[in-house]
Amino acid sequence: MLVAVATLAVSLVALCYGDGWSSPGRVLDGLRGDGPLAGRVLEWRMPRVTAAVVFGLALGLAGALFQNLTRNPLGAPDVIGLDQGAYTGVLLVLTVAGGAHFAAAADNGGGFALGLAGAALAGGLLAAGIVALLAMGSGYTGYRLIVIGIAVNAVLTAANSWLILRADLEVAMAAASWSAGNLNGTDWSDLVVPLAGLAGLAVAAACLARPVQQLALGDDVAVTTGIRLDRLRLAIAAVGVGCTAIVAATAGPIVFVALMAPQIGRRLAGTAGIALLPSALTGALLLGTADLLAQVVAPVQLPVGVVTGAIGGVYLLWLLFKEVGR
Repeated sequence: MLVAVATLAVSLVALCYGDGWSSPGRVLDGLRGDGPLAGRVLEWRMPRVTAAVVFGLALGLAGALFQNLTRNPLGAPDVIGLDQGAYTGVLLVLTVAGGAHFAAAADNGGGFALGLAGAALAGGLLAAGIVALLAMGSGYTGYRLIVIGIAVNAVLTAANSWLILRADLEVAMAAASWSAGNLNGTDWSDLVVPLAGLAGLAVAAACLARPVQQLALGDDVAVTTGIRLDRLRLAIAAVGVGCTAIVAATAGPIVFVALMAPQIGRRLAGTAGIALLPSALTGALLLGTADLLAQVVAPVQLPVGVVTGAIGGVYLLWLLFKEVGR
Protein backbone atom coordinates (compact mmCIF):
# COMPACT_ATOMS: atom_id res chain seq x y z
CA MET A 1 0.00 0.00 0.00
CA LEU A 2 2.79 2.42 0.87
CA VAL A 3 4.49 1.69 -2.45
CA ALA A 4 1.26 2.46 -4.32
CA VAL A 5 0.84 5.75 -2.44
CA ALA A 6 4.47 6.67 -3.14
CA THR A 7 3.95 5.88 -6.84
CA LEU A 8 0.90 8.17 -6.96
CA ALA A 9 2.89 10.93 -5.25
CA VAL A 10 5.78 10.61 -7.70
CA SER A 11 3.32 10.60 -10.60
CA LEU A 12 1.70 13.82 -9.38
CA VAL A 13 5.09 15.50 -9.07
CA ALA A 14 5.96 14.31 -12.58
CA LEU A 15 2.72 15.81 -13.89
CA CYS A 16 3.68 19.10 -12.25
CA TYR A 17 7.04 19.13 -13.99
CA GLY A 18 7.15 19.65 -17.75
CA ASP A 19 8.70 22.59 -19.54
CA GLY A 20 8.39 24.31 -16.17
CA TRP A 21 6.96 23.75 -12.71
CA SER A 22 3.18 23.96 -12.28
CA SER A 23 1.42 23.90 -8.92
CA PRO A 24 -0.44 20.71 -7.98
CA GLY A 25 -3.71 22.64 -7.84
CA ARG A 26 -3.37 23.81 -11.44
CA VAL A 27 -2.39 20.31 -12.54
CA LEU A 28 -5.44 18.78 -10.85
CA ASP A 29 -7.60 21.37 -12.61
CA GLY A 30 -5.93 20.33 -15.86
CA LEU A 31 -6.69 16.67 -15.19
CA ARG A 32 -10.37 17.62 -14.88
CA GLY A 33 -10.14 19.40 -18.22
CA ASP A 34 -10.28 22.89 -16.71
CA GLY A 35 -7.79 25.74 -16.84
CA PRO A 36 -5.01 26.69 -19.24
CA LEU A 37 -2.93 23.58 -18.47
CA ALA A 38 -5.58 21.04 -19.50
CA GLY A 39 -4.18 20.32 -22.95
CA ARG A 40 -0.58 20.31 -21.78
CA VAL A 41 -1.26 17.97 -18.85
CA LEU A 42 -3.61 15.56 -20.62
CA GLU A 43 -1.86 15.36 -23.99
CA TRP A 44 1.83 15.87 -23.15
CA ARG A 45 2.57 14.95 -19.56
CA MET A 46 -0.04 12.29 -18.79
CA PRO A 47 1.03 9.84 -21.55
CA ARG A 48 4.62 9.89 -20.33
CA VAL A 49 3.66 9.38 -16.69
CA THR A 50 1.26 6.60 -17.68
CA ALA A 51 4.00 4.91 -19.70
CA ALA A 52 6.46 5.12 -16.80
CA VAL A 53 4.00 3.58 -14.33
CA VAL A 54 2.61 0.87 -16.62
CA PHE A 55 5.99 -0.11 -18.04
CA GLY A 56 7.40 -0.19 -14.52
CA LEU A 57 4.59 -2.53 -13.49
CA ALA A 58 5.38 -4.76 -16.47
CA LEU A 59 9.12 -4.87 -15.82
CA GLY A 60 8.65 -5.53 -12.11
CA LEU A 61 6.26 -8.35 -12.96
CA ALA A 62 8.65 -9.83 -15.53
CA GLY A 63 11.51 -9.70 -13.03
CA ALA A 64 9.44 -11.46 -10.37
CA LEU A 65 8.41 -14.20 -12.78
CA PHE A 66 11.95 -14.92 -13.93
CA GLN A 67 13.50 -14.71 -10.47
CA ASN A 68 10.93 -17.22 -9.25
CA LEU A 69 11.61 -19.38 -12.29
CA THR A 70 15.40 -19.35 -11.83
CA ARG A 71 15.31 -19.02 -8.01
CA ASN A 72 18.11 -16.52 -8.36
CA PRO A 73 18.13 -12.76 -7.61
CA LEU A 74 20.21 -12.25 -10.76
CA GLY A 75 17.67 -14.05 -12.94
CA ALA A 76 16.16 -10.94 -14.52
CA PRO A 77 15.33 -10.64 -18.24
CA ASP A 78 17.73 -7.74 -18.76
CA VAL A 79 20.61 -9.71 -17.24
CA ILE A 80 20.11 -12.93 -19.22
CA GLY A 81 19.71 -11.28 -22.60
CA LEU A 82 15.95 -11.19 -23.16
CA ASP A 83 15.82 -7.38 -23.38
CA GLN A 84 18.52 -7.39 -26.04
CA GLY A 85 16.77 -10.22 -27.88
CA ALA A 86 13.57 -8.16 -28.01
CA TYR A 87 15.58 -5.16 -29.18
CA THR A 88 17.14 -7.28 -31.93
CA GLY A 89 13.66 -8.09 -33.19
CA VAL A 90 12.79 -4.37 -33.26
CA LEU A 91 16.02 -3.54 -35.10
CA LEU A 92 15.36 -6.18 -37.74
CA VAL A 93 11.91 -4.73 -38.41
CA LEU A 94 13.33 -1.22 -38.59
CA THR A 95 16.00 -2.43 -40.99
CA VAL A 96 13.54 -4.29 -43.22
CA ALA A 97 11.21 -1.28 -43.20
CA GLY A 98 14.14 1.08 -43.57
CA GLY A 99 15.14 3.65 -46.09
CA ALA A 100 12.34 4.90 -48.32
CA HIS A 101 9.75 2.65 -46.66
CA PHE A 102 10.47 3.59 -43.06
CA ALA A 103 8.54 6.84 -42.91
CA ALA A 104 5.51 5.30 -44.63
CA ALA A 105 5.60 2.34 -42.26
CA ALA A 106 5.91 4.58 -39.22
CA ASP A 107 2.91 6.63 -40.41
CA ASN A 108 0.85 3.45 -40.26
CA GLY A 109 0.53 4.05 -36.51
CA GLY A 110 -1.05 1.06 -34.80
CA GLY A 111 -0.07 -1.41 -37.52
CA PHE A 112 3.59 -0.45 -37.26
CA ALA A 113 3.46 -0.54 -33.44
CA LEU A 114 1.85 -3.97 -33.58
CA GLY A 115 4.59 -5.14 -35.94
CA LEU A 116 7.29 -3.85 -33.59
CA ALA A 117 5.64 -5.56 -30.62
CA GLY A 118 5.41 -8.84 -32.52
CA ALA A 119 9.04 -8.63 -33.62
CA ALA A 120 10.17 -7.81 -30.09
CA LEU A 121 8.20 -10.76 -28.71
CA ALA A 122 9.73 -13.08 -31.30
CA GLY A 123 13.23 -11.81 -30.54
CA GLY A 124 12.74 -12.15 -26.79
CA LEU A 125 11.33 -15.67 -27.09
CA LEU A 126 14.19 -16.69 -29.39
CA ALA A 127 16.74 -15.36 -26.89
CA ALA A 128 14.96 -17.19 -24.07
CA GLY A 129 14.97 -20.38 -26.13
CA ILE A 130 18.71 -20.10 -26.79
CA VAL A 131 19.48 -19.54 -23.10
CA ALA A 132 17.21 -22.43 -22.07
CA LEU A 133 18.72 -24.75 -24.68
CA LEU A 134 22.29 -23.99 -23.60
CA ALA A 135 21.39 -24.42 -19.92
CA MET A 136 19.30 -27.55 -20.42
CA GLY A 137 21.89 -29.96 -19.07
CA SER A 138 22.11 -28.28 -15.65
CA GLY A 139 18.49 -27.23 -15.16
CA TYR A 140 17.05 -23.76 -15.04
CA THR A 141 18.21 -22.72 -11.58
CA GLY A 142 21.64 -21.80 -10.28
CA TYR A 143 24.37 -19.61 -11.69
CA ARG A 144 25.16 -21.56 -14.86
CA LEU A 145 22.00 -20.24 -16.52
CA ILE A 146 22.89 -16.69 -15.40
CA VAL A 147 26.39 -16.93 -16.87
CA ILE A 148 24.99 -18.32 -20.13
CA GLY A 149 22.44 -15.51 -20.20
CA ILE A 150 25.13 -12.88 -19.68
CA ALA A 151 27.09 -14.35 -22.59
CA VAL A 152 24.01 -14.34 -24.83
CA ASN A 153 23.33 -10.76 -23.75
CA ALA A 154 26.85 -9.73 -24.79
CA VAL A 155 26.53 -11.41 -28.19
CA LEU A 156 23.15 -9.78 -28.86
CA THR A 157 24.44 -6.37 -27.77
CA ALA A 158 27.26 -6.66 -30.30
CA ALA A 159 24.83 -7.83 -33.00
CA ASN A 160 22.53 -4.90 -32.28
CA SER A 161 25.40 -2.44 -32.59
CA TRP A 162 26.32 -3.98 -35.94
CA LEU A 163 22.72 -3.69 -37.17
CA ILE A 164 22.61 -0.01 -36.24
CA LEU A 165 25.93 0.69 -37.98
CA ARG A 166 24.72 -1.06 -41.15
CA ALA A 167 21.34 0.68 -41.23
CA ASP A 168 20.34 3.77 -43.19
CA LEU A 169 20.78 7.07 -41.37
CA GLU A 170 17.07 7.54 -40.67
CA VAL A 171 16.73 4.01 -39.35
CA ALA A 172 19.90 4.33 -37.27
CA MET A 173 18.59 7.53 -35.67
CA ALA A 174 15.28 5.85 -34.84
CA ALA A 175 17.08 2.81 -33.44
CA ALA A 176 19.40 4.95 -31.35
CA SER A 177 16.38 6.57 -29.69
CA TRP A 178 15.37 3.10 -28.48
CA SER A 179 18.80 1.89 -27.44
CA ALA A 180 19.01 3.48 -23.98
CA GLY A 181 15.35 3.18 -23.03
CA ASN A 182 13.52 6.41 -23.72
CA LEU A 183 10.12 7.81 -22.73
CA ASN A 184 10.72 11.27 -24.20
CA GLY A 185 7.97 12.31 -26.59
CA THR A 186 5.59 9.48 -25.67
CA ASP A 187 1.98 10.23 -26.62
CA TRP A 188 -1.32 8.36 -26.39
CA SER A 189 -1.02 6.90 -29.89
CA ASP A 190 2.20 5.16 -28.82
CA LEU A 191 0.43 3.45 -25.92
CA VAL A 192 -2.67 1.92 -27.53
CA VAL A 193 -1.05 -1.39 -28.50
CA PRO A 194 1.22 -1.69 -25.41
CA LEU A 195 -1.60 -1.04 -22.94
CA ALA A 196 -3.85 -3.60 -24.61
CA GLY A 197 -1.09 -6.21 -24.71
CA LEU A 198 0.03 -5.63 -21.13
CA ALA A 199 -3.57 -5.81 -19.87
CA GLY A 200 -3.87 -9.31 -21.31
CA LEU A 201 -0.52 -10.33 -19.84
CA ALA A 202 -1.55 -8.98 -16.43
CA VAL A 203 -4.58 -11.29 -16.46
CA ALA A 204 -2.35 -14.21 -17.41
CA ALA A 205 0.09 -13.34 -14.62
CA ALA A 206 -2.75 -13.21 -12.09
CA CYS A 207 -3.70 -16.75 -13.10
CA LEU A 208 -0.08 -17.83 -12.59
CA ALA A 209 0.37 -16.20 -9.17
CA ARG A 210 -0.52 -19.24 -7.06
CA PRO A 211 1.39 -21.82 -9.15
CA VAL A 212 4.43 -19.52 -9.12
CA GLN A 213 4.35 -19.41 -5.32
CA GLN A 214 4.19 -23.21 -5.22
CA LEU A 215 7.07 -23.49 -7.68
CA ALA A 216 9.18 -21.24 -5.44
CA LEU A 217 8.91 -23.89 -2.71
CA GLY A 218 10.70 -26.43 -4.90
CA ASP A 219 9.98 -28.77 -7.77
CA ASP A 220 8.95 -31.65 -5.51
CA VAL A 221 6.40 -29.57 -3.63
CA ALA A 222 5.02 -28.17 -6.88
CA VAL A 223 4.63 -31.64 -8.41
CA THR A 224 2.77 -32.95 -5.36
CA THR A 225 0.18 -30.18 -5.80
CA GLY A 226 -0.53 -31.33 -9.35
CA ILE A 227 1.51 -28.76 -11.24
CA ARG A 228 3.05 -29.77 -14.56
CA LEU A 229 6.45 -28.16 -14.34
CA ASP A 230 7.26 -27.95 -18.03
CA ARG A 231 3.97 -26.25 -18.87
CA LEU A 232 4.26 -23.87 -15.94
CA ARG A 233 7.82 -22.89 -16.82
CA LEU A 234 6.81 -22.28 -20.42
CA ALA A 235 3.87 -20.13 -19.32
CA ILE A 236 6.04 -18.12 -16.91
CA ALA A 237 8.65 -17.53 -19.60
CA ALA A 238 6.03 -16.53 -22.17
CA VAL A 239 4.36 -13.97 -19.89
CA GLY A 240 7.69 -12.59 -18.67
CA VAL A 241 9.10 -12.28 -22.18
CA GLY A 242 5.83 -10.71 -23.35
CA CYS A 243 6.05 -7.98 -20.70
CA THR A 244 9.69 -7.32 -21.51
CA ALA A 245 9.13 -7.33 -25.27
CA ILE A 246 6.24 -4.88 -25.25
CA VAL A 247 8.23 -2.41 -23.17
CA ALA A 248 11.28 -2.84 -25.40
CA ALA A 249 9.21 -2.34 -28.55
CA THR A 250 7.80 0.95 -27.26
CA ALA A 251 10.55 2.49 -25.14
CA GLY A 252 13.63 0.37 -25.78
CA PRO A 253 15.48 -1.89 -23.33
CA ILE A 254 15.11 -0.18 -19.94
CA VAL A 255 17.70 -1.94 -17.82
CA PHE A 256 17.79 -3.06 -14.19
CA VAL A 257 14.18 -2.30 -13.20
CA ALA A 258 13.29 -5.99 -13.57
CA LEU A 259 16.41 -6.87 -11.58
CA MET A 260 15.81 -4.50 -8.66
CA ALA A 261 12.04 -4.47 -8.23
CA PRO A 262 11.43 -8.06 -7.02
CA GLN A 263 14.08 -7.96 -4.30
CA ILE A 264 13.15 -4.48 -3.09
CA GLY A 265 9.46 -5.38 -3.24
CA ARG A 266 10.07 -8.53 -1.21
CA ARG A 267 11.79 -6.55 1.52
CA LEU A 268 9.14 -3.83 1.58
CA ALA A 269 6.31 -6.36 1.71
CA GLY A 270 8.09 -8.50 4.31
CA THR A 271 7.34 -11.73 2.44
CA ALA A 272 9.55 -14.81 2.45
CA GLY A 273 9.34 -15.28 -1.31
CA ILE A 274 8.99 -13.01 -4.30
CA ALA A 275 5.33 -12.05 -4.70
CA LEU A 276 4.15 -10.71 -8.05
CA LEU A 277 2.06 -7.71 -6.94
CA PRO A 278 4.65 -6.07 -4.63
CA SER A 279 7.29 -6.56 -7.33
CA ALA A 280 5.10 -4.93 -9.98
CA LEU A 281 4.23 -1.96 -7.75
CA THR A 282 7.89 -1.49 -6.84
CA GLY A 283 8.78 -1.53 -10.54
CA ALA A 284 6.23 1.24 -11.15
CA LEU A 285 7.73 3.31 -8.34
CA LEU A 286 11.30 2.75 -9.56
CA LEU A 287 10.61 3.63 -13.19
CA GLY A 288 8.36 6.57 -12.30
CA THR A 289 11.05 7.99 -10.01
CA ALA A 290 13.80 7.35 -12.57
CA ASP A 291 11.83 9.12 -15.30
CA LEU A 292 11.25 12.11 -13.04
CA LEU A 293 14.97 12.25 -12.27
CA ALA A 294 15.74 11.98 -15.99
CA GLN A 295 13.83 15.23 -16.48
CA VAL A 296 15.32 17.24 -13.62
CA VAL A 297 18.93 16.15 -12.99
CA ALA A 298 20.42 17.53 -16.22
CA PRO A 299 19.92 20.62 -18.39
CA VAL A 300 18.41 18.34 -21.08
CA GLN A 301 16.00 15.45 -20.65
CA LEU A 302 17.92 12.19 -20.37
CA PRO A 303 16.73 8.79 -21.57
CA VAL A 304 15.23 7.05 -18.57
CA GLY A 305 17.46 4.04 -19.23
CA VAL A 306 20.50 6.15 -18.37
CA VAL A 307 19.10 6.80 -14.89
CA THR A 308 17.99 3.21 -14.28
CA GLY A 309 21.38 2.02 -15.53
CA ALA A 310 23.21 4.25 -13.05
CA ILE A 311 21.03 3.20 -10.13
CA GLY A 312 20.92 -0.43 -11.18
CA GLY A 313 24.68 -0.63 -11.64
CA VAL A 314 25.20 0.28 -7.99
CA TYR A 315 22.51 -2.21 -6.96
CA LEU A 316 24.07 -4.96 -9.08
CA LEU A 317 27.48 -4.44 -7.46
CA TRP A 318 25.89 -4.63 -4.01
CA LEU A 319 24.02 -7.79 -4.98
CA LEU A 320 27.15 -9.45 -6.38
CA PHE A 321 29.17 -8.66 -3.24
CA LYS A 322 26.31 -10.02 -1.13
CA GLU A 323 26.12 -13.27 -3.12
CA VAL A 324 29.91 -13.74 -3.06
CA GLY A 325 29.94 -13.21 0.71
CA ARG A 326 27.53 -16.08 1.33
